[in-house]
Amino acid sequence: MLQTRHKLVSSMWQCFRNKAQIRQSSGEVVESAVPYDSLKDKKVETPTSVPKEADVVIIGGGSIGCNTLYHLTKLGINNVVMLEKDQLTAGTTWHTAGLVWSLRPTDVEVEMLKYAVDLMQDLEAETGVNTGWINNGGLFIANNQKRLQEYMRLSTIGRVYGVESFILSPEETKQLYPLMNVSDIYGSLYSPRDGVIDPAGICTALTRAATKAGAKVISKCAVTGINTKIDEFGTKRVTGVDTTVGHIKTNCVVNCGGVWAPSLGAMAGVKVPLVAMHHAYIVTERIPGINNMPNVRDHDASVYLKLQGDALCVGGYEKDPVFWNEVKRDFAFSLFDLDWDVFSAHIEGAVNRVPALVDTGVKSTVCGPESFTADHKPLMGESPEVRGFYLGCGFNSSGMMMGPGCGRELAKWVAHGRPDLDLFSYDIRRFSQKLSGNQQWIKERSHEAYAKKLLHCIPS
Repeated sequence: MLQTRHKLVSSMWQCFRNKAQIRQSSGEVVESAVPYDSLKDKKVETPTSVPKEADVVIIGGGSIGCNTLYHLTKLGINNVVMLEKDQLTAGTTWHTAGLVWSLRPTDVEVEMLKYAVDLMQDLEAETGVNTGWINNGGLFIANNQKRLQEYMRLSTIGRVYGVESFILSPEETKQLYPLMNVSDIYGSLYSPRDGVIDPAGICTALTRAATKAGAKVISKCAVTGINTKIDEFGTKRVTGVDTTVGHIKTNCVVNCGGVWAPSLGAMAGVKVPLVAMHHAYIVTERIPGINNMPNVRDHDASVYLKLQGDALCVGGYEKDPVFWNEVKRDFAFSLFDLDWDVFSAHIEGAVNRVPALVDTGVKSTVCGPESFTADHKPLMGESPEVRGFYLGCGFNSSGMMMGPGCGRELAKWVAHGRPDLDLFSYDIRRFSQKLSGNQQWIKERSHEAYAKKLLHCIPS
């Protein structure tokens, strides 16, 4: 049995390697492309000026920037300007897989994710824009008793916040997902609220609501400098933002620049401890019988299987990721070539869980930059170096699903001086200044956190 499994995995791996160059079914070159429409070809005019002043300037038009903008207007702060050097979503948001899981290891995250799903469902009615929300549910696979106990705890936390979930036996899991191999599992956790969101759709909806309330979104406008001053008490404060088309006077800047956040922070003398890595998934060709299946995460195999129409997106977290050491300023709506030797770490787990993948071709590959931190938690809140300089970055490839909740809390941080929820584990001040400026420590710890992302979560 084991020998047969290894033979299937080897066959799948060789098939994928071949299809990295030639698609099996048609002989076409495998594309490097996202499996949905983006804002890449949307015509946006280059601005000739910017507002002279603003209460808040948000830098970066991705998931976190758009969510923060939206929630600031909901708090009555409408004199807000969001600056994007290219177009909305152009950096890292545009190529996201868009997975939304409702259950996470902490109560704070479960509460924020519940809000995220609620917002994704309600936003279309508010704005008239289709957010692309697909509520197909999610399955967490337990390969051992320890993992099943972890899922039972997650289910209990979820019930406190009204998030329905069910512990399924292997047989019940098979009934829900007929194409799945359940011979080696102890059970699964099924969350009906889970789903997928379209990055272009939700960012368009968020910005439309915000601009209707009076906020301004300015694309094709790069930031060239952040002005600060030392006040009479010796405190360094933000005073303005320089752009390619003018200066904006402001006392508050929110850095939502993703992998470009460190360079933006440097303009104000703020350390932003994150690193950029290649993060990838592949899109398969059509799989008969896969329609309407829930998304799957197999934590012990470190792989996910996201439904993409009549196909799957397959990705995960490998032990030896590729770092993007020289982040290019003009990198927009762009992807890297997939390193198949690195990605091979996900093949065995994917094939084992859905054996039909053995006979399935590769339609496209998606390998783009994502920002990661030393403890796999986001960087949020006001920086310790400069008053009025806030961070909303380093979301470790979870910015799409964490965007609504974190955007809401970051907006409250800016407006009221603190978030409503206990976000100490997200607060930039959790890092010592000696560590946040140590590039070797940041890289090595971020690598470790990335590789260990899906280990068991044991409550203290």
